Amino acid sequence: MCKRWKRMKKKKILLISQHFYPEIGSAGNRIKNIFELLTERGYHVFVLTTEPTYPNRELYSDSRFWNDEQLNRERNIHRVSVKNRKYARTIWNRLIYYLEIMLRFILFILTDQRKYDVVFVSSPPIFIGFTGMLAKRKYRAKLVLDVRDLWPESLKGVNVFNNRLILAVFQWLEKKLYNESDHIVINSLGFLEHICTKSSVPAENVSFIPNAAREVEIIDRHSRKPPRFSVVYAGNIGLAQDSLLLMELAEELRKHEITISVVGYGLRRKQFADFVKVNNLNNVKIMPALSRKECLEFIATHQAAIVTLNSSEVFKTVLPGKIIDYMTCGVPIVAAVSGYSKQVIESEQVGFVSENRDRQEMINYILYLKNNPDLAEEMANNCTNYVKRRFRWEKNIERLVDVLENQL
Repeated sequence: MCKRWKRMKKKKILLISQHFYPEIGSAGNRIKNIFELLTERGYHVFVLTTEPTYPNRELYSDSRFWNDEQLNRERNIHRVSVKNRKYARTIWNRLIYYLEIMLRFILFILTDQRKYDVVFVSSPPIFIGFTGMLAKRKYRAKLVLDVRDLWPESLKGVNVFNNRLILAVFQWLEKKLYNESDHIVINSLGFLEHICTKSSVPAENVSFIPNAAREVEIIDRHSRKPPRFSVVYAGNIGLAQDSLLLMELAEELRKHEITISVVGYGLRRKQFADFVKVNNLNNVKIMPALSRKECLEFIATHQAAIVTLNSSEVFKTVLPGKIIDYMTCGVPIVAAVSGYSKQVIESEQVGFVSENRDRQEMINYILYLKNNPDLAEEMANNCTNYVKRRFRWEKNIERLVDVLENQL
């Protein structure tokens, strides 16, 4: 009887992540859902995170982003305060910012008197993963590593950081982190080969749990009256995204009298806004950052959605969160991507892809959707059906539960 009770006893989990509610973006939303759904299933989950800073601190002075009263009252969330406020200006400031977070997390772990069965740590940045390795030893717990992006490969992919010595240190830490983990979770199947090649981790020790939508977030297109044809871009306009292509698309769409809405943030948002102003692009509607609920509702009022990624090899492995968000809203996708993202979009017939990132080809795809509403509706239905089948958190969380209960 005692042994049976021990098998049934739910584990205590320390969830470590730089990003968490109420931060916008796929990282914060991912960890929020993992916390809520594991808690609902009876696990005792404690979150170690930071004060919200992505894409900037000032955004969260607005109470509409703190729209989950239950999480606002949650006592099992510890947020560390970070003094460095210039982390987004240069890569060096950002590295200093990451190091400060790591040190503050380490200080908390060293002084924390709780006990945990599992440490679940989300990376990047890779420094957060390092705190997970320390926590594994401190608490004598199992370590589950959540890989949301390949780091430092993504640093090289955006061509802003090429210090060979430091990159070599990061690559050594990356390999050590993979090997130290008892199990690895990935949000893109494109990561699997890289991880198994870079380390001694067997494929059976890696689980695919993609970013996803909650059932209540999936939007039924049939309940909406389609307005005038318009295009949307939502999400980060940063170093990984091809902001120049986005500018060219906005300018070209004006020639066809097609409106494009941009709900953007990131390092190159201002550059994009300046381009729109200088060129008097009156077909471009630039929106401020929105809460997730507001953003999904806004995306759903459009008939096509744009994704752009630069051509670096590392981005062939990713599935951007905005692709899943667009499908959640039932909006066909026109994308400048390759690799795993291209495979998903084309195999599921949820949009079109210009692998060579050709502006005119993408414009032609947008016009094709505009002029063929039956096809656009079919693709919209494919989006909804695919999300329901593969990208529902309520279903996908069971893979993590299986890891916690069986594989560990």
